[in-house]
Amino acid sequence: MLTAGKVLLLVVALAATYLLFAAASMRLALRTREVQVPDLTNRSTTDASAMAGPLGLTLKVEETRRPNAKIAAGRVVMQEPTAGSVARRQRSIRVWLSAGPRASSVPRLVGETERAAQLRLAQDGLTLAGIAEIRSQAVPDVVVAQNPPPKSAGEEVALLVNRGERGESYVMPDLIGVNGERAAEVLRNRGFRVAVVGSAPYPGVAAGIVVRQNPQGGFQISSGEPISLEVSR
Repeated sequence: MLTAGKVLLLVVALAATYLLFAAASMRLALRTREVQVPDLTNRSTTDASAMAGPLGLTLKVEETRRPNAKIAAGRVVMQEPTAGSVARRQRSIRVWLSAGPRASSVPRLVGETERAAQLRLAQDGLTLAGIAEIRSQAVPDVVVAQNPPPKSAGEEVALLVNRGERGESYVMPDLIGVNGERAAEVLRNRGFRVAVVGSAPYPGVAAGIVVRQNPQGGFQISSGEPISLEVSR
């Protein structure tokens, strides 16, 4: 006959066994949701998406490109998380594409928007030395002068930007991963000109989801400015 003490020990043993198996099951479930991040270096975006998709990972391509003499333009030069690390399924892998070899001379930036000029400098591996501004209705929101001038040698470039008469200012939201048509409708109701364009299929990403945007999230924009959304199909 079991005494009260033996019954208590049996209950404690059963409870400990249950907790042990529950913890092991939870650990196993968490591990099955984790995958090893593949090495996407020197891959095209199509190949990188094809590698990431079966693992339950999505690709987020950063707009700014990075100069690299060894990796051809348009191929992955850097990724985050790094190759070999462990990530949960449904996580995005941020990748930066190569701009090819560093530019040998300063490009012509006069007439470009401030954001386009900054992107061009970053893609060419050049440093923005500073931005001065004027306000005129003549040619608003563009670079009106640069130093040094185009085709000259140099690693730093200063810009003079005409801010013009600006309307109400907004901060561009990060729309990567949301439905493109819904985002476009909201933006159009705010007075923006939005274009939604198709893209190559992204494995693991439903059709119509924003995979790239221009301008990027965080940029200052004004009502009436054009916005481009690239969606999966």
